[in-house]
Amino acid sequence: MSKPSNRQDLTQGPIGRTLLVFSLPILAGNVLQSLNGSVNAIWVGRYLGEQALTATANANNIMFFLIGAVFGVGMAATILVAQAMGAKDNLQAKRVIGTSATFFIGVSLVIAVAGLPLSRHILVWMDTPPEALPLAEAYLRIIFMAVPFLYMFSFLSAILRGAGDTRTPFVFLMLSVVLDIVLNPLLIFGLGPLPKMGIAGSAMSTLVANVIALAAMLWWLRHRRNPLWISRQERGLYRPDPAILRALVVKGVPMGLQMIMISLAMIMMISMVNHYGVNMTSAYGASLQLWTYVQMPAMAIGAACSSMAAQNVGAGHWDRVDATARTGVWINFLMTGALIVPIVVFDHALLSLFLPDGSAALSVAEHLNRIAVWSFLFFGVTFVVSGVVRSTGAVIPPLLILGFSLWGVRIPFANWLQPTLGADAIWWSFPVSAVVAMLLSLAYYRWGHWRQAKMLSNDPREVAVPAEVPAHPPSPVADRIPEPATTPGPSAAG
Repeated sequence: MSKPSNRQDLTQGPIGRTLLVFSLPILAGNVLQSLNGSVNAIWVGRYLGEQALTATANANNIMFFLIGAVFGVGMAATILVAQAMGAKDNLQAKRVIGTSATFFIGVSLVIAVAGLPLSRHILVWMDTPPEALPLAEAYLRIIFMAVPFLYMFSFLSAILRGAGDTRTPFVFLMLSVVLDIVLNPLLIFGLGPLPKMGIAGSAMSTLVANVIALAAMLWWLRHRRNPLWISRQERGLYRPDPAILRALVVKGVPMGLQMIMISLAMIMMISMVNHYGVNMTSAYGASLQLWTYVQMPAMAIGAACSSMAAQNVGAGHWDRVDATARTGVWINFLMTGALIVPIVVFDHALLSLFLPDGSAALSVAEHLNRIAVWSFLFFGVTFVVSGVVRSTGAVIPPLLILGFSLWGVRIPFANWLQPTLGADAIWWSFPVSAVVAMLLSLAYYRWGHWRQAKMLSNDPREVAVPAEVPAHPPSPVADRIPEPATTPGPSAAG
């Protein structure tokens, strides 16, 4: 018999409170990851200098790209698991997990093996400043070694979230972060019996922390007999199911392309910034540390909305799908706005955490931060709405919207206006493209046909919009605001 799990039924209970309780561990996990990155950046930037911080800024963009490359498959697996759990089909959820696990392991090994010899070539292609190139290469090579463990940890977290469990991934993420923070200075400076590795020590701490956290999570899921754990007798489920594999690829690739487009756009942006020298790039890298915190609420609420909407799609509760979108948008406005204001007011003190005393890059970082940080308020709306839309399997329109806002608006804006605005063209391209993406996403939510989409083309369960639900639901922003009086009450999360 399975021991009790932390899984929550997202098809019941008050929307606002259930969504908030479900999203809090995701938000806390995102904050932990950001804190981890910030602490590492403090060690690197303040004690190894601007060149080392520039190196990690370039290498971390590659790491973001690598995670984004399989993000879509993870999202597709999350949605399929959530829909199966909403329909009370535990066996189907295990089929999805088995096929997805095989896919993730295979792809991560290929990327790790191919990335090691290509590290320097990738960094040169990004126009990494020559003085920072050796440091960036040393850092990136170890990150490629960590990819299989990063992928599997992210995959396990995603499927547990789809099943309604955000607490277990948070606990083991916290373990990973604590280990990384503790090991970082030990491996950078070679304290005690540990070798002095410099900037490579920062990457090695990430590798070791993820190996330990992944092993601990696997042991815990097996020990607790988690309902989604594939037992020895069920190992045949690891043999890829053609229908599920097709759904993972057909639905996951467009979602993955969204992350790839974001990461490629960020690589393009940092390549533009690199042309202005180390001071400008280190200022941008310091600002990125703050921006990771600003986008955390939106990412947490968006991920929670996607899982919650998918479970309700599987259960056929379309009124709760709409309510999830409306509530998620307003929670994003409140939480993201509450972070942006103090970051603007106290920008000097916060940015000085990541740059050496008296650095010329500090004033540059303050200037660009005040221009670009507001874009994440609009980004949050897009993230939430796109998460709900994708929960049915409608993955192409969000991809097109994102592609247009980044490559049709942000990159051309930054490129074409640099002769007039200088580096400010880069910073202003962030809010301009974010507003465009938000408006297009809201328009598709209202007038698009995302409700008729399906994740599995041969799924006998009907997941299309019921006849009694309006074909064009009201906009989550313009038409209805959830009444505070409807949210209190006992949460289904318990």
